[in-house]
Amino acid sequence: MIERLDHLVLTVVDIARTVDFYQRVLGMRHETFGQGRSALLFGQQKFNLHQAGREFEPKALHPTPGSIDLCLISQWSIDQVLQHLAGACRDKAKIRTFVL
Repeated sequence: MIERLDHLVLTVVDIARTVDFYQRVLGMRHETFGQGRSALLFGQQKFNLHQAGREFEPKALHPTPGSIDLCLISQWSIDQVLQHLAGACRDKAKIRTFVL
């Protein structure tokens, strides 16, 4: 069902401090894209950064500093994924998705 991770979104208090840490300590590369957005790159992976209180859409329902959104690539259509989740989840009210 899930093919791969596309990217993840990390909600942070301070983008500049976050970039400094991940570059200096973990050796990641910083990239700006779009309208002043920031991402950290390593290998073929990417962390998009959202500043708490100034998130980009789509975003988590209640983004908080330190939270992570996973953006996954599936070979299935969104309808197939939702149907599968609905059949597998005990609490159907918790199934929520953003479709781009």
